[in-house]
Amino acid sequence: MQKVLIIAYYWPPAGGPGVQRWLKFVTYLRDFNIEPVVYVPENPSYPIVDTSFVNEIPDGIKIYKHKINEPYGWASFLSKNKTKKISSGLIQSKNQSVIEKILLWVRGNFFIPDARKNWVKPSVNYLSSILVEEQINTIITTGPPHSVHLIGLKLKDKLGVNWVSDFRDPWTSIGYHKKLKLSKASAKKHKYLEHLVLNSADSIIVTSNTTKTEFKEITTKPIEVITNGFDGAISSGVALDAMFTISHIGSLLTGRNPENLWQALSELCNENEEFKNSLSLQFIGVVSEDVLETIYKYNLKSYVNLIGYVSHTEALAYQEKSQVLLLSEIDSADTIGIIAGKLFEYMRAKRPILAIGPKGWEVSTIIKETNTGVAFNYNDTSNLKSLLLDWFYKYQTKKLNVNSTNINTYSRKERTAKLANHLYGYRI
Repeated sequence: MQKVLIIAYYWPPAGGPGVQRWLKFVTYLRDFNIEPVVYVPENPSYPIVDTSFVNEIPDGIKIYKHKINEPYGWASFLSKNKTKKISSGLIQSKNQSVIEKILLWVRGNFFIPDARKNWVKPSVNYLSSILVEEQINTIITTGPPHSVHLIGLKLKDKLGVNWVSDFRDPWTSIGYHKKLKLSKASAKKHKYLEHLVLNSADSIIVTSNTTKTEFKEITTKPIEVITNGFDGAISSGVALDAMFTISHIGSLLTGRNPENLWQALSELCNENEEFKNSLSLQFIGVVSEDVLETIYKYNLKSYVNLIGYVSHTEALAYQEKSQVLLLSEIDSADTIGIIAGKLFEYMRAKRPILAIGPKGWEVSTIIKETNTGVAFNYNDTSNLKSLLLDWFYKYQTKKLNVNSTNINTYSRKERTAKLANHLYGYRI
């Protein structure tokens, strides 16, 4: 059995989508004759915690941990709430306080590539002997945080190991990167480090074709697209909400604000009494103030149900019983390759997906190919409104269903089979 070392920042009890990708790969790699060994921080500052993930760690997996020195502890003396928002990526685009502006500037210019940079040197020292003792020749780094890739870079230089660099998100082209108030020198350093990592790794894994195309402009190294996926049996026979519930699961961050949806819903409430009496907008997770302000501007406050963060198990239950599942992405050319992990869990829930994002969004293609819902651009209100009314009529007659196709290819086990093939030539 081949051994691989997976170097990650996010690991249970961390919550959110970042932890799930490699927790699930670790779960299934043994099925393909690969023994995963995991390295994670001993004392991380996770913005979201979900202890239920701890129970999903496979028995017998060897996990190494080493202390990390993060700046969020001292930064919280300035503002604990603002620090937590920034560390989780919840960056307001307007009405920023002076403290927020200072924290963003410090984060962007003093901590390159990110606030976990101080973990790199001690990790390299700690792992060097472990790789020899464990007789591990292949390492995988997964980011963000992209400082994790610098651990791989230095271990590659020091020991000559085979290094696979996994990018769950892009580096310099990701949306929030432009909000970090980078100086020209800082932006240049990010570009330098990105180029160095992409050209030093033996191979690269990305989660979208868009990121692959972007990286091919920077490196000639092999690049494999392995999207996220869903785990568990496809939903069936679940009792649905009595209301016409449109649910969003996860963080609805600043910029992911589908104003055309709020406008369409507001108009339908004014025009259709039955629609007005049946609508429910349900948000499971963090919702930015910008988004809530827009929703309330369209007189939809009375329909809003803010659930807040729940465990992953509870989130899956909300998905399965919702009438419609909302997925939105920032309306920007920079986000066309962002494929949220919740998309695949939405597929598993077998509820209609209403996706709103940028023109050319890869999510639109996946939804169309799997027949799991409908995707719209931000400037299309008329067709969106017509679809909502059609779905509402089907809801009233209990015929609002999904006839999806080929979604099993997005199961976590199938995704792991693709990873195994990339690592050691396992044939799917």
